[in-house]
Amino acid sequence: MTILATEGLTRRFPRVTALDGLTVDVGPGVTGLVGANGAGKSTLIKILLGLLAPSAGRAEVLGMDVTTRGAEIRGAVGYMPEHDCLPPDLSATEFTVHMGQMAGLPRTAARERAADVLRHVGLYEERYRAMGGYSTGMKQRVKLAQALAHDPRLVFLDEPTNGLDPQGRDEMLALIRRIGTEFGISVLVTSHLLGELERICDHVIVIDGGRLLRSSPISDFTQTTRTVMVEVEEGRDALAARLTELGETVTPHGRTLLVDVRAPETFDTLRDAVCDLDLHLVRMEQGRQRIEDVFREPADA
Repeated sequence: MTILATEGLTRRFPRVTALDGLTVDVGPGVTGLVGANGAGKSTLIKILLGLLAPSAGRAEVLGMDVTTRGAEIRGAVGYMPEHDCLPPDLSATEFTVHMGQMAGLPRTAARERAADVLRHVGLYEERYRAMGGYSTGMKQRVKLAQALAHDPRLVFLDEPTNGLDPQGRDEMLALIRRIGTEFGISVLVTSHLLGELERICDHVIVIDGGRLLRSSPISDFTQTTRTVMVEVEEGRDALAARLTELGETVTPHGRTLLVDVRAPETFDTLRDAVCDLDLHLVRMEQGRQRIEDVFREPADA
């Protein structure tokens, strides 16, 4: 089942090409759209919502063509914009009810749904306060709540963790994951923070300069590699020297060492070297490929 699809999708502006021949399919679940600022993420979402016409190519959302059925698409999906768009004098309840009605819900149903989604995002006790007095985290939660108000099949979340502190980001990511797993609503979430998407997504699309770099299940990105990461409290350089003397290939990486696993005996060599040097081992774990490695591949090729 395909939730959305693009074929040769291109969007040109006078001085820049935001999307360049993008062809991709997205299935159900939580899909991450990752790229640096200016990579074309927000432009893609605006096209998928029927708010911006493509220069070339085509796109469909829930089987509907974005150029001819934009209004229907916007009624069937939820959208959490990146920018601050909340009226400061309205309460979260008033705003969420209004957005539910804009999506076609009767007022009574909209009020019931508003109460449900505001409870879900953790704002039930604060739902009658004017949003002008909300913190950044609370405003982000309201934007998420209004995207869910009409019980959509799909939601677009544009940089939902922007401006949040670490705890706020963790809480927002947990909410997004629940949307995809417990509520069965498909999610397309954009971010330039690669580690966030690794934590919550089933599938990740990587774009750069408006072009597709890779589209893969998250398991393909985070597959194990033939390296082991080693961290000791002190003595990193001494450990690196000893392992090199013993024929191992070692690369310093911040506070850790990355050691190529040439054979199962590499683990024994590591253990013996740490013990011989009387070092305190903090961690030793199998290395995993990360999404950020995709951006390095063209330069390394």
